[in-house]
Amino acid sequence: MAKVKTPFELAGGARTYYSGVWPGLALEWKEEHLLLEFPAEAESISSAVYGGGMGRLKRAVNQYVSRDYECSNPVRDMENKLAEWGYPLEGCAGLMTAVPLEHAAVAEEDTGSAGIFCCVTAAAGNAARAGVERSVLKAYRPGTINIMLGIDGLLTPSAMVNAVITATEAKAAALADLGITDPENGLTATGTTTDAIVLAVSGSRRYGAEHVYAGTATDLGGAIGRLVYAAVTGSLRSVRAVQVQARKNGE
Repeated sequence: MAKVKTPFELAGGARTYYSGVWPGLALEWKEEHLLLEFPAEAESISSAVYGGGMGRLKRAVNQYVSRDYECSNPVRDMENKLAEWGYPLEGCAGLMTAVPLEHAAVAEEDTGSAGIFCCVTAAAGNAARAGVERSVLKAYRPGTINIMLGIDGLLTPSAMVNAVITATEAKAAALADLGITDPENGLTATGTTTDAIVLAVSGSRRYGAEHVYAGTATDLGGAIGRLVYAAVTGSLRSVRAVQVQARKNGE
């Protein structure tokens, strides 16, 4: 499994993580959110609650909200927060999570044809399995597995979609290997009910390669799968360790 870090887990530790594979890319732990700042505008495809879809991004934020967050209008709430934090609305993708941000896990790899950065916040309290009938949510709830995936390299649009598919497969594999199940039916979970992903691609030609595929049988897709698997696993284990300790302490 790829090497994974939880850079903000230690109290009093660093508040900023600088990528070792994408020059100028920085992940910063703020009081209420994680800020992923790109060194230049990046092509993006995402399912972010704010600024999702296809476009160009300068930054992505992953906002911490409480489990009882009143989520009738998350887009408005995110806009208000971005304004409060002083970030331009344009070129920003916004995610929401009820996972304490110190459990964010980071994994990176330089494949020789791309630099890949992955940050995940994950918990499995609302784990769910795709492909079966289950309860339907009538309002947005903050995503429980949020993936921020950055690639310093050149990808075609179809390869970007392929990368999202590979990342999703890796997330499902991590949940299966950890034995996480859907509480409604006891079947292996494939995600949670409101997962989200942001994929940002620099478009840089410094590696001298253009990726047209990103499936698991490619160098790029293989690395994406390893990094997402490691980061999902790392964040879930970090959360679980705190929960186990709390039970031992009778909290």
